[in-house]
Amino acid sequence: MNRDIVHRWQFRQSPEIVWEHLTKPELLSQWLMANDIKPEVGHKFRFTTNPLLKFGFDGIVYCEVLEVDPPKRLSYSWKGGPGNGKIALDSLVTWTLTLKDGGTELLLEHTGFSGMKNYFGYLMMKNGWGSKIRKRLGALLAGPGK
Repeated sequence: MNRDIVHRWQFRQSPEIVWEHLTKPELLSQWLMANDIKPEVGHKFRFTTNPLLKFGFDGIVYCEVLEVDPPKRLSYSWKGGPGNGKIALDSLVTWTLTLKDGGTELLLEHTGFSGMKNYFGYLMMKNGWGSKIRKRLGALLAGPGK
């Protein structure tokens, strides 16, 4: 069984500003994870965070940029697992930004959670994307002077 995560948020900032928070490592790390992203098709990068070894996650997400259409769409692979070159989750993250009501509608689609082996990851990320990201990214976008 495949499961997908889909979330939609509205921000008052322009798509160009939201785009920067998805594609500049120093901004992305403030609300998601440390990273070395470059918005260039084919660029391989990593997100790093604290490992959750008892759940089979070594703290590294291996990614490759697959699509870049600034400031409208960004897509990258999202792979993670226990380490040693083993991948337990092979999924896809797609961000779609749409100018709406003078701000940005941000659509997240995280797809590819298949089988029972990815069920826990799906539950964790569905919650994380749904609540924590909204709070963290929203707070950063609405920060002082913005």
